[in-house]
Amino acid sequence: MLDLSRVKAISLDLDDTLWPIWPTIERAERALHDWLGEHAPMTAALFANPAALREIRNQVGEQRPELAHDLSALRRESIRLALYRAGEDPRLADPAFEAFFAARQQVTLFEDAEPALQFLAARFPLVSLSNGNADLRRVGIERHFKAAISARAFGVGKPDPRIFVAAAGAVDVQPAQVLHVGDDATLDVLGALNAGMQAVWVNRSEHLWPHAQRPHLEIASLSELCALFEA
Repeated sequence: MLDLSRVKAISLDLDDTLWPIWPTIERAERALHDWLGEHAPMTAALFANPAALREIRNQVGEQRPELAHDLSALRRESIRLALYRAGEDPRLADPAFEAFFAARQQVTLFEDAEPALQFLAARFPLVSLSNGNADLRRVGIERHFKAAISARAFGVGKPDPRIFVAAAGAVDVQPAQVLHVGDDATLDVLGALNAGMQAVWVNRSEHLWPHAQRPHLEIASLSELCALFEA
């Protein structure tokens, strides 16, 4: 059972908790492909082949395991390798990635996200806690958060308990005083539980819970979470 009296701060996942991630990524990949089509057409043709692109990403992941927590670096190095294989200038990887990254920040929030952020931020310090590479400022929701912790900056990602502890420390509370809210049963919920936090599973699509350990609360929308604090 969720103990609301313990909650002194809230940490929030971003992708698929505040907005759907795959429409965002698909839009960003189209922007990348359009940029490559103009500046590196041979690489654009390579990127149009899903099998070739997957092989490039796998190769970068195998060759650069230290980048596993940094999705931006993995994406940039995949572009660089594709440029090299296509016989085009690898130095184009940086501006090509910027085309992708700018579009990646153009998210469409779930309908309940902005009202929930306003409600929760008025009552608790909020910390974003993400393995992804969204930029709160560029997304347009930075004003709601006291701190932002990312796997890219911290050096390890969820479900490693250390990144959850860092989120608690960012707002000067103990992990037991943090309520973590996220959509991923393993990365968010188990990670938070193993760090000593209370955890809320945001299950927007009626998935079945896959683990023996259970979240303190399961919700279908962030509005349900806000309603608890209104009671």
